[in-house]
Amino acid sequence: MEAAFRDFLTLLNETLASAIVIVSASLLLYNLTRNVHNRVARTSGVVLACVTIAYAADVLLSLNPGVDSAIGILRFQWIGLSFIPAATFHVSDALLATTGLPSRGRRRRAARFQYAVATVFMLLAAFTDLLVTPEVIGDRVSLRAGPLFAVYLAFFISANGLAFAFVNRARERCLTRGTQRRMAYLQAAMLMPSIGIFPLSVFLDAGQEFTIGVLFLVNAANVIVILMLLLLSYPLSFFGSEIPDRVVKADLLRFMVLGPGTGLAALVVMIYTAPATELIGIAGTDFMPFAVVSIILIWQWTADISLPWLERRLIYNQNDDSQLARIESLSERLLTRRDLLQLLEATLEATSDYLRLSSGFIATLTEDQPQIVQAIGPVSVTDTSLKQDGLPLIDRLHRANPDTIEVWNRYWIMPLYSGRNLTATGEPTLIGMMGVEARSDQIDLDNDECDMLSRYVDRAARTLDDMLLQTELYAALAGLLPQISITRGRAMDVEFKPGRDGRPPTPTTVLSREEVIEQVHAALKDYWGGAGMTDSRLLELVVVRNRLPEQDNNPVKALRSVINEAIDNQRPEGEPSMRKPEWTLYNILQQRFLKERKVRETARQLFISEANLYRKQNVAIAAVADAIIQMEQDALSQQKQTISG
Repeated sequence: MEAAFRDFLTLLNETLASAIVIVSASLLLYNLTRNVHNRVARTSGVVLACVTIAYAADVLLSLNPGVDSAIGILRFQWIGLSFIPAATFHVSDALLATTGLPSRGRRRRAARFQYAVATVFMLLAAFTDLLVTPEVIGDRVSLRAGPLFAVYLAFFISANGLAFAFVNRARERCLTRGTQRRMAYLQAAMLMPSIGIFPLSVFLDAGQEFTIGVLFLVNAANVIVILMLLLLSYPLSFFGSEIPDRVVKADLLRFMVLGPGTGLAALVVMIYTAPATELIGIAGTDFMPFAVVSIILIWQWTADISLPWLERRLIYNQNDDSQLARIESLSERLLTRRDLLQLLEATLEATSDYLRLSSGFIATLTEDQPQIVQAIGPVSVTDTSLKQDGLPLIDRLHRANPDTIEVWNRYWIMPLYSGRNLTATGEPTLIGMMGVEARSDQIDLDNDECDMLSRYVDRAARTLDDMLLQTELYAALAGLLPQISITRGRAMDVEFKPGRDGRPPTPTTVLSREEVIEQVHAALKDYWGGAGMTDSRLLELVVVRNRLPEQDNNPVKALRSVINEAIDNQRPEGEPSMRKPEWTLYNILQQRFLKERKVRETARQLFISEANLYRKQNVAIAAVADAIIQMEQDALSQQKQTISG
């Protein structure tokens, strides 16, 4: 009975050690892939790497390697054991710097010294017996404390003690409840990885680490380490993140359930089915692949069902849930422009097939400027012919009834009305026209054909109305999103006490490249006036402020001057051309924004498709943003030289 219980505890220890490797490695990848530019995330990644190495060695030892291999694995484990005190201290220094107390040099030098000492300990453990001495007990290998282990113990205690004190100081500098709570989580959890991997077995008698009592304590410690790693990952996810808190929480929850959760489920099945002699009449090793695949599918299905419920219970309050439900509903209902064009094309094809015609088109009439948005077959009508010869037709459509069919230029023309916009007299607004090839000079439709044509016209009108509505929505979002400047990163500016000098933090004009691109796009859309220019965060740039005296102290004029120069920087050498590829980006900027030409018209002038125009337009906007970033860097350098001179 005692042997069976010891075997169970040993197997449980292997399971928990493997679970810690999965969780720590997953969290390491999570932090580095999302917040790699944040110092706290990078330094905490070193701690997670140390934990991963230490417990990976335990997992390898559970596979019963030979004596020589076991000694090598135990020495390899000391990579994590040597560096984790220095890494923990480094994390605490990064946290304290985040709260407005950067190192004056002493903490930085202390961190470098500790990493140097850790390197010495690693080399001593790898190539000598001065730090730890291997001892063979039957088919197992243990490590005993060497002559210099007391030095390592003093290093371990002092580094972790300083780390705890620094995090406590950082917690005291937090001003909001949220940051105080997260820092308290870090203070409670950050020492547990170090304590969890500390080689307590060196203080035990030979072979005592394999007794039931010690195995029970080791398993309990492993469970605590897993919980502390999860607790540690939660507050660390907020540092350096530019997205809202609720998105950080939802992203972390989804990652933990679908990533480490899936790995742990598969691991448990493999560990506990492989040793079984028989399961439902099948050997354990043969049954294991089926069991692993089954548990992965069941886990993924369960996660897909439970995650929305967990997010509502753990993350969102009632108001947030209602707002997000509306946003999700909007996202589900929205169609892309291509989707709507395909629907218009399908409507034209269905109409032509039913009436046995070969061509047709649908045009918009926004601000009475006709523009063909979709056509099938050999259509002889163009935007130019509509503008030149179609004005009398448009006048008649404005005065016509909804069921009117006009004959024009060998086409039967039907008006398309908006179902959401009404005129001053309460009549539907004319938004477009649908034309199909006339099979005769007179309208010779029977009752069934008239009824079916009316249905197709109504479908085309609703599709066109949705297209115009969503175009307005996208335009509004393009103008509004860049103006939302309060992000998680900006919020951190008011969550901690000011730095050592006691002065409040000055507003920063440092924008990321993505933010500059967004601001440039909004400014170009409102180049001749609008919120994209007047409320732009680009107005804060030094290069813009430097141009105020020469632009009548008008910030918008100064910004327009900077944008003009950035656009001129995209102008190639030589004679202007609408066909040469090297002129495409410059021409797009000129036609779309400075001359306010429409997409279709610009695409036709540049001899490219609309989809290609949108792609190249994004490249052109990014090029202008990069030029402005370079101009800002030059202005800052000149400002520093002036101050130093």
